[in-house]
Parts: sequence; structure tokens; C-alpha cells
Amino acid sequence: MICFPCPECHRPLKADPAAAGRVLPCPDCTGDVEVPRPGPGGEDEAERVEFGHGQEELQDHIDMTPMIDCVFQLLIFFMVTATYTQQASLKMPPPDQQESATQARTLEELERDDDYVIIRIGRDDTVWVDEQEAPSRQEVLAKLREAREGPAGSTSPGPTSLLVLADGEARHETVVMALDAGNAVGMEDIRLATVDEEDL
Repeated sequence: MICFPCPECHRPLKADPAAAGRVLPCPDCTGDVEVPRPGPGGEDEAERVEFGHGQEELQDHIDMTPMIDCVFQLLIFFMVTATYTQQASLKMPPPDQQESATQARTLEELERDDDYVIIRIGRDDTVWVDEQEAPSRQEVLAKLREAREGPAGSTSPGPTSLLVLADGEARHETVVMALDAGNAVGMEDIRLATVDEEDL
């Protein structure tokens, strides 16, 4: 038997090898169908090739192109919308191994040093810059710049070091704001100490 599909309705058909080359009507669509001739390999090969060809035409194919396009669009979307934040940090110098314990300066000595600007942060997150209250970050920056530039009419530069005295109950955000403000105005030496409310 010769197996072949109808070119119109794709219905699998069978015909006797003697009908090879003849035109027969399709039982379903009544269209004219030419019975293919057997190949060089004989009837079995003709049946396998012709029937297989019909099966390939009937088989449903899944087009992966739209799915790949969606994956690439999602990838581009996440790459474009991703935010890369650079965390600010302060360089902490390592302790000087040559400095002995007797040479270490106390907190009182640092407070009396004219080369230090003192920022005090209370338990209620109030900020003072050299005994002047600074309720906002902009005012902290302004007072630090003013102290950094030195007294008006003076040719000598102002203090280059910053000492932040924070209460143990102060918010971390306020302390970081004071440290960032000192770094922003160009303070060369920034130190942080935790003290009690009574010592502020």
C-alpha cells in the first residue's frame, strides 16, 4: 500500500501500488489527489516517506521566537530600572602603634583644642555646632563651613578637625549626618565619641 496525505485536507490516504500516478478523488474534500509513485527503495520506503511527509505537515509547531523576545525585553527592563547606589563611607585611620598610652589625648584636651570644631548631639537629636544650635543639615553645613574658613578678616585657616560628641540614645541617622557634613566641608580629621547627656 502507498500511504500519502491529501494536499487539501491533509487526510492520510492509502492506495494500491497499481494506482500509482493516477488521480483519485479525496473522500473528505472531494478534491483530486494524485497517487505518488513508489521510490527506488520500493513500496515500504515510498509509504514511509510519503506518510511521514504528511505527518510533518499535520504536526503543530511551537514558535519560540516570541518567548525569546519577551525574555530579552524583561532582561533589558531590569537592567535599565536597576539602581546602583554607592554607599558613602569615611576612612578610619588605623591606630598609631608608635603612640604610647601616655601620649593619647583625653576628651577634655580635644575639647580645649582650637583646631577642633565640636558638634554635640543630644538625646533628643538636637545638634549644636560650637555651642550654636543647628536644627537642620543645611545649617550644620553652613556653620561648619564658617568655622572651616576661620574668623572674618583673618588670614589663618580655620580648624581642620571635627569632634562629634553624641549621646548614647541619639539616633544613628543624626550622627551619620554630622559625620557626612564634616566630610563634605573638607575636615581632615573626624572623630566620634559617645558621652552621657550630662557631659554634653
